[in-house]
Amino acid sequence: MRISKNIPTLLSALLATAVLSFGVTHAAHAAKWDAKMSPEEVEATLDQKFAEGSYSPKGADSCLMCHKKSEKVMDLFKGVHGAIDSSKSPMAGLQCEACHGPMGKHNRGGNEPMITFGKGSTLAADKQNSVCLSCHKDDKRMSWNGGHHDNADVACASCHSVHTAKDPVLSKNTEMEVCTSCHTKQKADMNKRSSHPLKWAQMVCSDCHNPHGSTTDADLNKASVNDTCYSCHAEKRGPKLWEHAPVTENCVTCHNPHGSVNDGMLKTRAPQLCQQCHASDGHASRAYLGNTGMGSQVNDNAFTGGRSCLNCHSQIHGSNHPSGKLFQR
Repeated sequence: MRISKNIPTLLSALLATAVLSFGVTHAAHAAKWDAKMSPEEVEATLDQKFAEGSYSPKGADSCLMCHKKSEKVMDLFKGVHGAIDSSKSPMAGLQCEACHGPMGKHNRGGNEPMITFGKGSTLAADKQNSVCLSCHKDDKRMSWNGGHHDNADVACASCHSVHTAKDPVLSKNTEMEVCTSCHTKQKADMNKRSSHPLKWAQMVCSDCHNPHGSTTDADLNKASVNDTCYSCHAEKRGPKLWEHAPVTENCVTCHNPHGSVNDGMLKTRAPQLCQQCHASDGHASRAYLGNTGMGSQVNDNAFTGGRSCLNCHSQIHGSNHPSGKLFQR
């Protein structure tokens, strides 16, 4: 008998059909542990097991006869996927086999492979993900197909931990560790002297990005980079009487949102940043290199000392003053 009540025959058929429809039956790789079977034999075995619907009548009890000594396996019952009293949990349906496929003769000396997930799996990422997406298909994941992580062949299990009480990527205290295990450049930026408070978990990646994909650049939650920034920096939102073109176009023209060695997360310190556009504009036509052998002393030069160009042009994000054309007030 299963560890929870048996499900109706119709629900069993629907779940099996859902897994089949996402292409799991066409696994193209053999499990590494199964050295006696070729990839073709593994594929044929999985196809046959799904076609026959050879699920165990005892459900998870059959699996636990061998796997109950594994702490990683038993931790499943500490989380939502192992909740035997939840109708939305795999435990209310095909139990372990809802994700790992029909057992067949796997536990009876048949040497039959099962669907595996994560780093140790030789199953293609899209095949692994098809199992997860057979249940987790909602408006937050509607753009997964064609998204950055999907195109990079990232498996759900590469970020998510199912056999655990709390999935680290779903906690603000540990989300950054999961994301930066791959996004190392962003990890370096967020530890620079001028950055968003990511390393203190006051902000997390998912505050700005949807890791499951979106219709915007960089999988942003908002429609554009500026809309994302304005959700916190509302004082920079226009329209302004006098608008600064780079500001209205894209905040990342001047700023690195993950962090920078320059004040205000600027990509380059002023005045060099300003001179990338204003190189032929009057007093900005010469390069001011600050306190170097090629330039003036910082403390006695209005163009390089303190906030450089912003010493005068303090309203650089836009001005509402009638005389603010030069963003000076």
